[in-house]
Amino acid sequence: MFDFRQQFLRFSIDQNVLRFGEFKTKAGRMSPYFFNAGLFADGMALKQLGEFYAKAILAAGIEFDVLFGPAYKGIPLAASTAIALAGLGHNTPYSFNRKEAKDHGEGGNIVGAPLQGRVLIIDDVISAGTSVRESVELIRSQGATPAGVIIAIDRMERGQGELSAVQEVQQQYGIPVFAIANLNDLLAYLQTDKNMEQYAAAVAHYRATYGASQA
Repeated sequence: MFDFRQQFLRFSIDQNVLRFGEFKTKAGRMSPYFFNAGLFADGMALKQLGEFYAKAILAAGIEFDVLFGPAYKGIPLAASTAIALAGLGHNTPYSFNRKEAKDHGEGGNIVGAPLQGRVLIIDDVISAGTSVRESVELIRSQGATPAGVIIAIDRMERGQGELSAVQEVQQQYGIPVFAIANLNDLLAYLQTDKNMEQYAAAVAHYRATYGASQA
């Protein structure tokens, strides 16, 4: 496991973004953990989060020209990650969309750099894949190419079928999806941290029950 993955999980726990207990998911499942990226809610947390995204992007070796953050959660993610990448010597254009097109001034619904070339979508998680679908359609409508998606955490659990939401996106759009950390990383972290190992069995059981095939 890359050091930054373990550090990200520790950071998420310290920020109370990653919690353990019993949580009901949108699918009606009782999950032993819950991740809410909306709780990275101050300047220092957002700065560190952008740095983790930047490290994951560079570690994955993704080739892209523009970073795109879908409204609304993707907007601060794109901005903070672009800043972090610049700090690492990679000055990257970024843009985001408005939910409703502006009908005055410069108009349109894209803010920031033009969507051109290879565009990397940045988001917090992939649940139903709605945000990714809308982003892919928007990027292609601008004549650009989706280069992939980067998210904070991959839950690696089945959706309606045998595939996970991430696998469905990869299959449907033919683009790679990368995560700062995934459920396997979380299990490894819990099993090696004496203060957190009490949660490992429940998370492992959840993975065995609802986990998607990674073949």
